[in-house]
Amino acid sequence: MSVLYLLTLLVSLAGMIVLDWRFRLFFWRSPGRASLVLGLGVLFFLAWDLLGIGLGIFYRGETVLMTGLQLAPELPVEEFFFLSFLGYLTMNLVQGARLVLEQRAVQ
Repeated sequence: MSVLYLLTLLVSLAGMIVLDWRFRLFFWRSPGRASLVLGLGVLFFLAWDLLGIGLGIFYRGETVLMTGLQLAPELPVEEFFFLSFLGYLTMNLVQGARLVLEQRAVQ
């Protein structure tokens, strides 16, 4: 049992939070909306994962880098943090692109 992958995900999430804070991209722009968007996105993809697991498409691969803790059969706890990171990264990229395009339009 190892926490290396989970730790990597948490450090990556921390990086997203720092970028968000520095450039006021997502949560620091509109915390309520950001919570709703990220929460619904994570729930959607968790449902997607559970459907794939139920259909026998997805399964948990064994690795020494993961904790071994599961939210459900074949659904490792790391998946929740990965989906949170993925959603946060996507929204930071979308809002960052919007910010760059707005600044270019002003110039």
